[in-house]
Amino acid sequence: MLGKIFERMDKILSLFEDWTLFISVMVALIALFMNVVLRYGFNYTLAWSEELVREVIIFTTFIGCSVAIKNRSMIKIDALVQLVPSLKVPLNYISNMATLIFASMMLYFGWQMAAMQAATHQKTIIMQIPLVYLFAILPLMGAMMIIRTIQVMYQDEMERRAARNK
Repeated sequence: MLGKIFERMDKILSLFEDWTLFISVMVALIALFMNVVLRYGFNYTLAWSEELVREVIIFTTFIGCSVAIKNRSMIKIDALVQLVPSLKVPLNYISNMATLIFASMMLYFGWQMAAMQAATHQKTIIMQIPLVYLFAILPLMGAMMIIRTIQVMYQDEMERRAARNK
């Protein structure tokens, strides 16, 4: 039952991650390409394209945190695990707990920062995008990281149980 829930959540999150990353990177790439063509071909530059690219880099970095957890490609120092393989399970647990704590902090403090931006009605300089939209990625990323970390921990536990039953 729990496995089915995680499987469904994985499909939904993967769809969201894949398409938002694809669309945002393509929009930034097209805007940057247009800016280069205009700059060198017509001696004219688009000021908004650089701001758009900067916002896309921020967005993709935060969404990429969730993807990194799903793909198990978070940065880890595994020298101790290679020296003492029996420590793999406890060190993975500690690593997952640290990720959960970080993600919880991002959720909590990101929500507060987004609320502050909503209260002050600040906008980006050129494109006039409300900053609350940009800061809203922080609690979203925190929630997605929490879900992904719990999924990874569940998968690890199922693999350990399957290995014990063999």
